[in-house]
Amino acid sequence: DPGTSFREMGSLVNWGVEFEGSKKAAPGAGVLTGVARVHERWVVVIANDNTVASGAWWPKTPEKIQRAQQLAQRLRIPVVYLVDCSGLFLPEQARSFSGLRGAGHIFAYNARLAADGVPQVAGVFGDCIAGGGYMPIISDRVVMTESAYMVIAGAALIRGAKAQKLTSLGIGGADVHVHTSGCADERVPDDPTAIALIREEVSKLPASAAEFYRHGRDAAPPKHSAEELCALFPSDPRHGYDVEEVVARLVDSSLFHEVLPHCGREVYTGVGRIGGLWVGLIGNRQGVFDEPGQGKRLGGVLYREGIAKLTTFVRTCADDGVPVIWLQDISGFDIGVEAEMQGLLGYGSNLIYANSTHTAPVFTVLLRKASGAGYYAMSGMPYEPLLQLATPLTRLAVMEGRTLAIAAFNSKLDDDFKIATEDPKERAEIEAGMDEVANRIEQDMSPVRAASRMDVDEVVPLGTLRSWLECLVEMSWQSTGYRRTKNPRIWSLHDLNVLLDTPRPPQGRERMTLEGEQLRMPISGRWEPTLLAGQGLVADCLLGYVQQGRKRMELRAPPSVKGWVVARCAEEGVLGVGDVAVDLRAAVHGESDEDVLPSSVITGDVPAGVTVVCAETEGVVYLSPKPGAPPFVNVDQRVEARTTLALVEVMKTFGSVRAPHAGEVSRVLVNDGDAVSSGDALIWLRTEDDSC
Repeated sequence: DPGTSFREMGSLVNWGVEFEGSKKAAPGAGVLTGVARVHERWVVVIANDNTVASGAWWPKTPEKIQRAQQLAQRLRIPVVYLVDCSGLFLPEQARSFSGLRGAGHIFAYNARLAADGVPQVAGVFGDCIAGGGYMPIISDRVVMTESAYMVIAGAALIRGAKAQKLTSLGIGGADVHVHTSGCADERVPDDPTAIALIREEVSKLPASAAEFYRHGRDAAPPKHSAEELCALFPSDPRHGYDVEEVVARLVDSSLFHEVLPHCGREVYTGVGRIGGLWVGLIGNRQGVFDEPGQGKRLGGVLYREGIAKLTTFVRTCADDGVPVIWLQDISGFDIGVEAEMQGLLGYGSNLIYANSTHTAPVFTVLLRKASGAGYYAMSGMPYEPLLQLATPLTRLAVMEGRTLAIAAFNSKLDDDFKIATEDPKERAEIEAGMDEVANRIEQDMSPVRAASRMDVDEVVPLGTLRSWLECLVEMSWQSTGYRRTKNPRIWSLHDLNVLLDTPRPPQGRERMTLEGEQLRMPISGRWEPTLLAGQGLVADCLLGYVQQGRKRMELRAPPSVKGWVVARCAEEGVLGVGDVAVDLRAAVHGESDEDVLPSSVITGDVPAGVTVVCAETEGVVYLSPKPGAPPFVNVDQRVEARTTLALVEVMKTFGSVRAPHAGEVSRVLVNDGDAVSSGDALIWLRTEDDSC
């Protein structure tokens, strides 16, 4: 339609690939595929590029065509074929002829589309030989120009086989197939007339149902511009950002209803409108946050509660007929003894089942990291999303290059993953080998490489992501009668909110009472500890929560516990007023006692007016943004509230350690690169008005 854009998919297929049978490249695999508006209806367009070996089918051409046909079949939207194809590129025929997804599978899709009632319209514009001749035939309408022909074998081949003087146009031109064989429907003089006739045929089809499914609502742009997405993502993929800010730049009016907000907080799930139409969105939170009843959790990693939340949400969206968009930025699954004891394999399998049997349209966007089994769990390409988009920031791999290099050379490394040899020559060889592996993997992780392999359908700039999603969501609601679509009044999502509306956010806070070496409950209720044995305590730090019916309260440490260490927590359960919730090791009353306290939490005498800033998770602490750079802060430096003091890296992700208030750095207690545990003291921060 005039004033609209063609959304191309697979533009980078075969990018950088060389073929033994040709000195030329095959850009886009010699075919254009994508979606376009025709008379206000979305259609899939598949067009041979005659400038690439006369529109021949190269390796990956059949797969690319079938990927577009699959989109049309699953959304029941019309297909327009613009055919100008000389058949297989014969020097590379072994890679595109006989396999499961070989060229013949295109015709199988032609038949399946017809069987599912998906309209197909074909225009024949040039020399359509062999497979190029078969491709249009099953279409509901076939239009041929005077200069086009469709033949099983061209004139040159027939002359060689039967010694006949023929032309391909005479064998299978429009005169033959429109008036004699019946293999085409309309004969037109030129290309523009053919295009006009194809548009006319599409106009006869049912109009889009998208306006009906808007339920009287108009489309609205986000209150925060989608073009701001480019500025939200740090250049270093290990640094975090707020996924809420991303969603606010994608959904109409920046309004989003979060579903299951109080559990599995490493994932962000909910519904909003895009282009006036309902859609479910799923994203990965970044950074460090509190998981009720579990303690500190790291974003970009899947834990038991988050996996169960994803499974429930996608099944509910499927039940309601709501399309789902996955916004991936995932490092992988939680690992370790606790993860295995909690049965993450089983919960993950349940999510895989849900993704594999989902009935509503699903689209996946790889915002940044797409790593390991987390990529599968977040509906990566193996689970057949209708379209998988990447951004220029995407990094798609099982593991990062440096991590894989360590694994590959593990036998040459010590327990600290450092090269275990004193021989300079051997050390140099190992370093070179590790660098080669790391560099090769880093290149393979590139979104362009992924698009060339068809591991993603298209790489799109972040600023265009909203407009892409508008297109995909509207296509999802265009056709009727082929899938379940509930009206929003009877969604199962409403039932989910009612049944799982607890626990609620904390509605207040209480301080535990200190008696000797014990912390006791100030109120009664269900105790949900968030701290771990061996964790250092500071004044007013979070100890856990207490649930009283629908009321939820934070429980925090009293001021006098500064420098003490937790030895044991009461098990989660109901406790009364005065019950012991936490046992402490010997009280030190402001003095360090190396016989009592582990060295990792000794802070020495903590003067009055000093806040001890602690690590929220275990990991490696970094005092500067990158090697060789100045530190974030220096001793005696004045800082504002929320200033970054350090970074803690866990599982390839950085969490910022920020100043809780304005003040002056009086002491740095760790070295750059030190391993730290949750609760370890990192920095002393003195309030500005204190003279200590």
